[in-house]
Amino acid sequence: MFLVRAGDELARLRLLLVEPAARGEGLGRRLVETCLDFARAAGYRRITLWTNDVLTAARHIYHAAGFRLVASKPHADFGPAMLGEDWERDLGQ
Repeated sequence: MFLVRAGDELARLRLLLVEPAARGEGLGRRLVETCLDFARAAGYRRITLWTNDVLTAARHIYHAAGFRLVASKPHADFGPAMLGEDWERDLGQ
């Protein structure tokens, strides 16, 4: 997982990947929590991410971490038609 600067007070979660053998152990949730803690400590006030509707486990983690879906748009960037989603949350500093 990694987090990047998207603006003075805006961070972007760029990637959440847990190897298949390690899934189901809560690692994805802990990675997201760690990124949120880091973003707050770094002074970011908001965090965004982009994902696809077919990534249901990741979407569940984002929702449980307080992210909300703010936009969606069909695309075929990776071959098959999918629905890309923008999520965001305030960091409540």
